[in-house]
Parts: sequence; C-alpha cells; structure tokens
Amino acid sequence: MRDSLPTRILRPICFVLIAVWSGFPIFFLVMSSFKPPRDILAFPPRFFFTPTLDNYTALVTRWPEFFEALQSSLIVTIGATVLTVVATTLAGYVYSRVRSRLLAASAFLMIVIRMVPPIVITLPLFPVINYLRLSDTHIVLIVLYTTFFVSLNTWIMKAFIDQIPREIEEAAVIDGAGLMQILRYIILPLSAQGMIAASTFVFIFSWNEFLFAFIFTTTDAKTAPLVISEMVGAVDGVEWGVLFAAATVQLIPILVFVIAVQKYVIAGLTAGSLKG
Repeated sequence: MRDSLPTRILRPICFVLIAVWSGFPIFFLVMSSFKPPRDILAFPPRFFFTPTLDNYTALVTRWPEFFEALQSSLIVTIGATVLTVVATTLAGYVYSRVRSRLLAASAFLMIVIRMVPPIVITLPLFPVINYLRLSDTHIVLIVLYTTFFVSLNTWIMKAFIDQIPREIEEAAVIDGAGLMQILRYIILPLSAQGMIAASTFVFIFSWNEFLFAFIFTTTDAKTAPLVISEMVGAVDGVEWGVLFAAATVQLIPILVFVIAVQKYVIAGLTAGSLKG
C-alpha cells in the first residue's frame, strides 16, 4: 500500500528537521574553531568569515597537556572496549546456551547494578582504589568503564548468539571440536557484527566520560574531557576559540568511528527483534 500524500511530504521534512537539530551543534562547534575570537560570540552569528588556524596554533602552544590527555583517552578507550567485548562475548554465550536459576538471578542483578547512578559507587570505591594504589592509573578507568557496560553489552551479545543455530555447534562437536574451537571458529566469526555493535557503546562512553576520570585521576591518567573542563575554568578567562578547537579535535575520532560502524549499531539495537 502506497503512503498518502501528507505522509510523503512530512517524512522528508521530519528527516531534515532531525538532521538539523542533531547536526547544527557540531557544525557550530567546528565552524567556531576556525573563527577569529571577535567573531565567535558575535550576535547575530556570523556565518561568513575569514577562516583562521590561530585557535589550533594556540591549542598546541598553550595546552600541550591536551594532546597527552588524548593519548590517555585513547589508551583507556581501547583497553575498556577490548576488555568489555571479550568479557561480554563469553558471558553472552553462557547466557544464550545455558539455562539455570543462578544465571537468571545474576542477569537480574546485572540489570539492577546498571540502573545505579555512577556517582553512588564512586564514593565507596575511592578509599579502596587508593588502598590498592590504583588511583591515577589507566587500569582503574578501564576496569570501571568495563564494569559499567558489561550488563548492556552482555545482552546485546546474547541476542546475537541466540540467532546462531545450535545445530552448527552440535555438528562441530560430532567432528571432535572442543569448546575453545567452537568459540574461535563458529561463535566469534558469526557474532562479529554484534561485537562491533557492542564495542561502539563502550567506545563512545569511554572517550567522553568525565565523572570517573575526574574523581580517580589527577595527572598521569588524565583524559581529554578533564583538560577541556580546565579550559572552561581557566583563571585568566575562557579562550573560546581554543576551547572550540580542542572540542573539535576530540570530536573527530569519535565521529569517524561512529560513521564507520553506524550500520552495526543499528543491528545491535534490533538484534533478536525478528527471532521467532
């Protein structure tokens, strides 16, 4: 059945409005990073101006710690993403293939823990992390970010593995394959799309996370969002051009990553919806 005329008219209009609503902040951010300081906060906004790289030059010269923080962000993000994908793939396989009351109870517990606000667990964790001498290290952020996303990503991986026919594994067992061979040659290749979808959520969260990094790091493991917050609270005033330049630099990797894996994110959100 063909759509009605109003539907055919309203649909593209809605798409355009959503695109403008979502894309304009990014456009304004990037555009402002190339503006001279006098034009950044001008009213009405100036959309026509002579682009300049002065803001990026100032970022390099005045805030070299920002690029060190970017390296920390990259280490933490990759570490948390890899650890989360490995843990949740194995957990998803267990939840998909094994049925028991204990597992059902643990699944409920994971959901409850995921609903707890992060700030609630940071305060009791602070003295523990200090006692273990893990404060201001990459490993503490990697573990915290992994823990925060284990529950969600486990269910994503379970939904993908549920779609893999058990008959394939049974045939592999008959041929003499062990558990590790089944995981390596059957589960991992067939659930690769789900692994990419699951990694996207933790990648975005880890790259942009502020609260845990603010509480548990000071200098050595400081991430990019912390340095950007320092730019906002600078004693000698906010240099908006430099701030926008830093935000743009931080935005580029995550934007490229999301565009590259967007189809897998959609697959992750709809995984299991068509399973009978």
